[in-house]
Amino acid sequence: MTSSTKRILRVWFPSVTWLAVIVLESTNLGSSEHTGRILYPIFHFVFGMDLASFAAWHALLRKFGHIVGYFILSVLLFRSWRATFPRLSTRWCLQWATLALLSTLLVAMLDEWHQRFLRSRTGTFRDVILDSIAGLVAQIALVAILRKAQ
Repeated sequence: MTSSTKRILRVWFPSVTWLAVIVLESTNLGSSEHTGRILYPIFHFVFGMDLASFAAWHALLRKFGHIVGYFILSVLLFRSWRATFPRLSTRWCLQWATLALLSTLLVAMLDEWHQRFLRSRTGTFRDVILDSIAGLVAQIALVAILRKAQ
């Protein structure tokens, strides 16, 4: 294996690992029923929360999970694309950000499409929009941080 192949594998490993996390969460294991079964006893014990109150918090936490998960994915994909198509003169370029955002959108669409085939999950276009917005916010944050650091 050449050194450039090793480098590419190393820079794509975090993105691929995070994609695996998203794929795992997209199965029945990530269903509302399963996450609620884990989280409700914790919320009930710590906050004395009843089931009705927990339902609202649970829905909010699940959407927040989308935001965090796809924000991280978009950042990792930016890092991977930047290493795949390096430019010595800059830390940020539109090509890397666009590829990261389009990749994030593709994963979001495939994730929700996959969930439509599972009885315990619901794939929704609204979640694709939420995931895409999280990816866009990640790219805006990256351009702000990396351009300021130059």
